[in-house]
Amino acid sequence: MNETGDTLLARPYKTVAVDQDGPVLHVRLNPSRQDDTLGVAVLDDLIAVLDDLHERPDIRVLVLSSEGDDFCLGADRTEYETALATDPTGAALRRITDRAHRLCNALETTHAITIARLHGKVIGAGLALAAFCDLRAAADTCRFRMPEVGLGLPPAWGGAMGRLISEAGVARIRELMLTCDLFDAPTAHRLGLVHEIAPLDQLDKKVGAWTRPLLRRSPEALVLTKRMLAGYARADRTADVSLLDSHLLTPYLVPIRNQGPAAGSTAD
Repeated sequence: MNETGDTLLARPYKTVAVDQDGPVLHVRLNPSRQDDTLGVAVLDDLIAVLDDLHERPDIRVLVLSSEGDDFCLGADRTEYETALATDPTGAALRRITDRAHRLCNALETTHAITIARLHGKVIGAGLALAAFCDLRAAADTCRFRMPEVGLGLPPAWGGAMGRLISEAGVARIRELMLTCDLFDAPTAHRLGLVHEIAPLDQLDKKVGAWTRPLLRRSPEALVLTKRMLAGYARADRTADVSLLDSHLLTPYLVPIRNQGPAAGSTAD
């Protein structure tokens, strides 16, 4: 294996576990089973993995999952509050949320076909992260929610609003974002937010049913098709303001901080 390949697997990740099974790379959140949120360290590790993939055309499929009780409970708002306390101008906070945009863009544009394996709760930024994967399989016990408006925040994380709308349609995303309602796996399936649902003990089998035929396809055809699909999806987002997400989020968090600790610290 070349030096870059060694870097991909040997890099000292702090918050994700990475292993390779032939042309399939498995990336698992929360290997310590202590924190199901998307903190800065998680963003940095995921960006590093995707950056290293540029030099690994032999990796054909990336499977993103979690070892915690839930796939992801959203962004870590404690980090947002700490960033504002350290730098009241909001510049530090903008750097955090800009990382989220970079990560989601990397997921959308990497050559590897990305598969999200979802279980437990998939909340806020966790749903955004999954939405940027090409294929999404969820346990039938999954629960989803977009809680941002209920927390007094705009749904501004990683450019997720445009991606979610292009995947599921503006009418239903509008409803779920404004009401902050919890919804189940069958509902997510009907909306197109997940492509397949299965009992938890059969979820790996469902992911494998995608992976095996993908590995038989022409790599060039897959990459071209993925990028064409991303191009058409982005064409539907010609007024995409996701580059402004960090600037939109900052002024909403400043008054929240000034009012004292917010209820809850993990769901974005």
